[in-house]
Amino acid sequence: MTLFHYLKYFLFHAIGLLALTMLMAGGVWVTVGLVAVLAIYMVGDAVCGDDTSTPKLQHPGILTVQLWMALPLLSAIVLAFVWSVSPGDALGLGALVQQFTGHDAIAVRDAAHWGHHVSGVVLTGLMIGMIGTIPAHELTHRTWDPVSMLIGRWLLAFSFDTVFAIEHVYGHHRYVSTTEDPATAPRGRNVYFHVLASTIKGNISAWKIEKKRLKREGHGVFTPFNAVIRGHLMSVLLVAGAAWLGGVQAAAWFVACALWGKALLEIVNYMEHYGMVRDPATPVQPRHSWNTNKRISSWTMFNLTRHSHHHAQGEVPYQDLKPFPDAPMMVGGYLTTIAVAMVPPLWHKLMTPKVLAWDRDHASAAERELARQANRQSHIPAMTAAA
Repeated sequence: MTLFHYLKYFLFHAIGLLALTMLMAGGVWVTVGLVAVLAIYMVGDAVCGDDTSTPKLQHPGILTVQLWMALPLLSAIVLAFVWSVSPGDALGLGALVQQFTGHDAIAVRDAAHWGHHVSGVVLTGLMIGMIGTIPAHELTHRTWDPVSMLIGRWLLAFSFDTVFAIEHVYGHHRYVSTTEDPATAPRGRNVYFHVLASTIKGNISAWKIEKKRLKREGHGVFTPFNAVIRGHLMSVLLVAGAAWLGGVQAAAWFVACALWGKALLEIVNYMEHYGMVRDPATPVQPRHSWNTNKRISSWTMFNLTRHSHHHAQGEVPYQDLKPFPDAPMMVGGYLTTIAVAMVPPLWHKLMTPKVLAWDRDHASAAERELARQANRQSHIPAMTAAA
C-alpha cells in the first residue's frame, strides 16, 4: 500500500502524456484530448470522492524527482503544440511519429480545422498551468535547493510568470487574505478583472521585493543579479525558440498558450482566496484559505488541493500536507471550481452563502468587523444585507 502512495502522483504525468499524445495525433484528436482531460477531472472528482489519507513516506527523493520530471514533460507538450501550428516538419517530429507508429501526423495536421488549433491552445495552456505552475509552486518554495529553484523558474517561464517565485513566496504568503495581497480577491470582484488586477499588482510587488533584496545585498537594480529581469528573459527565450521552430505565427500561438496558462494561475488564486479576510495581527491559519480534498485533483496536482495547510505552513512538502476536512471548502475539485469561477453569476450564487458561513463559523471578532466592511463594499445584495 505504501508503494501506491508514490505511484498515485504519477497520474500527474499520465495526464501530461495523454495531452502530448493527442497533440501529436493532431486534428480532431486534439479536441478529444481536451474533452478527455476535462472529463477526467470533473467527472473523476465528482465520482471518486475525497482523499483524506496522510501516509508517512520515507523516500522524499522519489517525490522530488516526480516534480523535476515536469520540466521535460512540459517542454515536450509545448514542442508538440508549436510543431502542430508550424509549416514543414520542424525537427523531423512528424517523420519520427510516422516511423514508429505509422500515423501520418503531417497530413493530419495540414488538414486540421482551425478550431482544433483553438482546442490545442486551450489544452496546451491548461498543461502549462498544471504541468508547469503546479510543480513550480512546490519547487520554488524550496528556496534552499538551487536545483529545484532553477527547474521551478523554467516551468514558470512557460507562462511568463517567473516573478511568481518571488511574489508568491515572499509577498502572497505574508499578506494572504488581507488587502495588501494582490492574489486575494475581495468580495464581489469579477474573476476576469481579477486576472488583470492580480497580474499587474503581482508584478509590481515582485519588483519591489526584488529591489529591496538587491539593495540589501549591494547590487544595482538593472544588473544581471535582478531575478525579475532574468526571469522575463527566460520567457523571451522560449518565444524566440517557438519562432525559430515555426516562424512568427507559431510564436504567436505559443504566446496565446502562455497567457492562458498565466490566466489559469490567477483564476486559481481567485478561487483559493476569494472573499477571505484576516486580521493582519493574526498568523495565517488553515481557516484563511479555501480547501478541497477531491481525490483526482489531489493525486494529479501534488496535493495543491490541501491549500489550507499549505498556507498555514508553507514550508511543508506536498506529501506531508494534511487534509483539514473542517477547513472552508471550495465548491468542488479544482477544474470544476475553475469552470464555476468563469461564470460570475453562478460563482456568486454558490460562493456568497459559503463566504457568509465563513464569517459566522470561522472569523474572529476582529475579522467579523473586517467582513462587515467587505460585505458593504461587495455590491452583492446578500452580502450588503448581512453587513
